[in-house]
Amino acid sequence: MKKLRIAQIAPLIESVPPLKYGGTERVVYYLTEGLVKSGHEVTLFASGDSVTSARLVAPVSESLRLGSKAHSTIFMHMLMLSKVYEEMAGQFDIIHSHLEYLTLPYAVRSRIPTIMTMHGRLDVPDYADILKRYSALDYVSISDSQRAPAPALNWAGTVYHGYPENLFSYNPDPERYFLFLGRFSEEKRPDQAIMLARECKIHLKLAAKIDPADRLYFKEYVEPLLDSPYIEYVGEVDDIRKSELLRNACGLLNPIDWPEPFGLVMIEALACGTPVIVRRCGSASEVITHGVSGFVCDNRQDFINAIQNIDTISRAACRREFEQRFTLEHMTEKYERLYRNIISSAYARHPASQAFAVNGAAVAV
Repeated sequence: MKKLRIAQIAPLIESVPPLKYGGTERVVYYLTEGLVKSGHEVTLFASGDSVTSARLVAPVSESLRLGSKAHSTIFMHMLMLSKVYEEMAGQFDIIHSHLEYLTLPYAVRSRIPTIMTMHGRLDVPDYADILKRYSALDYVSISDSQRAPAPALNWAGTVYHGYPENLFSYNPDPERYFLFLGRFSEEKRPDQAIMLARECKIHLKLAAKIDPADRLYFKEYVEPLLDSPYIEYVGEVDDIRKSELLRNACGLLNPIDWPEPFGLVMIEALACGTPVIVRRCGSASEVITHGVSGFVCDNRQDFINAIQNIDTISRAACRREFEQRFTLEHMTEKYERLYRNIISSAYARHPASQAFAVNGAAVAV
């Protein structure tokens, strides 16, 4: 089967892969590696401190969040998209963007097909109106529930995130603590995780980053709850420490209170054999099978019952769920099929004999 020339466009906020927190960049990293391993010719557009087996094109030397020099996030992403579409588009069979709405004005004018994975929530005010103007482009959701605010978009498919099978170690014999892992933000509800831990008298470790936008929330709602013998504040962690915390936890406490598009932390836990306790919202019911890989909760009493019954969940069953649904192989194969379908549709609309202009030059499709 013909190998493809693929452009992967990553956010510049974090490196690929990220040094610490950074879900989208982590997914881009593993997808890029999976595609290269499959023999495709992949070009990754990302920050210069990224690590990849693909060809790297870097519009900025360091990731924007942790870099030593301040840059405008919007300007740098616009410069990168301009380079992709105005200078290099003719080098690719397909462009895969992970920048969501920033890509839209560029993709709609390009004869090289673009596929856009939507990594964030779509229920933001005015977002639906913007997306409607570009509804015919090819979109990929990371869960079926993510599509709810924008059902009329041209959804090419849903592709769940995936990790290499050997990335996280399965642990059948965990320690007696629960883990909260992610961001200290109101939508993730670490305050509720802490209150549940205090009420149930369980050991809870908190491993999460604090974004500048969330500092006030942390100061007012989280920090006052940390003074408890049941709570252990860990802070933001790197991949090695994250893996250790996940595989040794008896359960992941994930009381999210927003339409989570996917939730990488949940499949990271499953890969370790660690069951997940999560609120029923967003993708939770798609990722977690209630009573098999964890508990999907509707109210406070459900969370308490889940904590008390965590040992009824088979850690081996959690690992099987990961292997059967959320591996890198599954993710890569699904994207490859979507790429080929979208390229075929684009060529049907613009026959191979037709030429089009890229940066002022005629290029055959």
